[in-house]
Amino acid sequence: MPAGFTLVFVDDTEEGHGADVSAVAALDEPTRRRLYDYVVRRPDPVGRDEAAAALGLARQTAAFHLDRLAAESLLDVVYVRRSGRTGPGAGRPAKLYRRSARQIAVSLPDRRYELAGRLLAQAVEESGATGEPVREVLHRRAREWGTRLGADADGQDVLPVLERYGFEPRREDEAVVLGNCPFHTLARAHTRTVCGMNLHLLRGVLDGLGEAGFEARLDPGPGRCCVRLDPAA
Repeated sequence: MPAGFTLVFVDDTEEGHGADVSAVAALDEPTRRRLYDYVVRRPDPVGRDEAAAALGLARQTAAFHLDRLAAESLLDVVYVRRSGRTGPGAGRPAKLYRRSARQIAVSLPDRRYELAGRLLAQAVEESGATGEPVREVLHRRAREWGTRLGADADGQDVLPVLERYGFEPRREDEAVVLGNCPFHTLARAHTRTVCGMNLHLLRGVLDGLGEAGFEARLDPGPGRCCVRLDPAA
């Protein structure tokens, strides 16, 4: 694991999660990490020659690692004519690197605190504007969000969809038990609020999938999510 990075037991798409893992892994190479640290601490974009000289590297080595960092979206590439001249004879623009605006987060087990925070913030703001109780807004917003997730799944079965979003589903007889809660720490501290949000989120996923064979209900237990999917009555 690269120094200074933590696998936090606390991410929004499956693609984004996998890309974050790849990005963090790229920083496990010591020279690449030194280059990354150098670039992000500079106030202005950095060129290959400058980075190589600062770290005592061959220019080709610096270029290789800087381009790998850019390929992982850890750095952005910009092209600038440092002479300030334009038009014919101005020369080729220099290839420079700067910190990417992308946020990297890797969680094991999978956590989705950003999603929870977004839903909770929407509920508080809408409640303040309309006077509707916060919990009612939260449940409605969570179900709407879940419906979008299900509808975007292109007709997939419910299990791979739940797997994609970190719930670790497994069959137990006719039911589906969720082995992981993506909102674990929040749920422990604010059980009623977060578990209610999660319940309506999963009901929305079933709605979006058009899955009439299951119904989501609260069934908290040790070592698993507070919601399970039981066969529909």
